Amino acid sequence: MLGRSRSSKTSAATAPPGTQAAGELKRSFGLLAVLGAILVVAGLVGLVYVGFATLTSMLLFGWLLLIGGVVGLLHAIQSRGTSFFWLAVIVAALNIAAGVVVIREPEVAAAGLTMFAALLFLTGGVFRLAGGVVVRGPQFGWTLVQGAFGILLGVLVLGDWPHSSRYVIGCFFSLALLFDGLGLIAMGVGGRRIVGMVAGGRGPRTGAPDATGRPPASSGNP
Repeated sequence: MLGRSRSSKTSAATAPPGTQAAGELKRSFGLLAVLGAILVVAGLVGLVYVGFATLTSMLLFGWLLLIGGVVGLLHAIQSRGTSFFWLAVIVAALNIAAGVVVIREPEVAAAGLTMFAALLFLTGGVFRLAGGVVVRGPQFGWTLVQGAFGILLGVLVLGDWPHSSRYVIGCFFSLALLFDGLGLIAMGVGGRRIVGMVAGGRGPRTGAPDATGRPPASSGNP
C-alpha cells in the first residue's frame, strides 16, 4: 500500500502542467454546470409556486436595497468633505428607506412593480410599433411582432391588476433563473468537452513521420 501511495504521489507530481491545468478547468466547468442545474431546479419550483417566488423575489430585492443603502452610506461617510457627499447620502438614504418599505410590505411593493412593468411593456410596445412603421428597416416584421407582443402583455397585466401582482414578478424571476441555469449548463458542458478535446489532442502521435518523411525507427530489436 505504501508503494502504491508513493507511486500515485510521484505520478501526480510528475504530471505535466498542461494536464493539471486541463483538470482544473474541467472541474471549474463542472461546478458551473452544477450551479446551472441548481438554478434550473429553482426556476422550475418557482414556476410551480409562483406566489412564493413573487414573495421571495421581493424580499431579496428589499434586502439588496437595504444592504446597498447601508454600504453606500458608509462609503459616503468615508468620503465626507467631497463634492458628492450629500448626493451619496441622499441616494443611500433613499435605498435604505425603499428596502425597509419593500421588506415590511412585499405585497404592496409587488403591486407597484407589476404596474410599473406593465406600463413599461405598454409604452415600449407602442414606441417599438410606431418606430417600425415609420422607419421600415430590414427587421420591419420582427419589430412589429415585438411591439404588438409588448402591447398585448402590458394590456393583459394591467387588465388583471392588482391580482396579477401575485404571479407576474415571480413568473419573470423564475424564468430568469431557468434560462440563466440552462445557459450555465450549456457553458459548463461545452467547456468540459472543449477542454477534453484540447487535452486529448496535445500528446505526441506515435508513428508520425519525421521532417524527412520517413517513419520513426522502432525501439524494439529487429
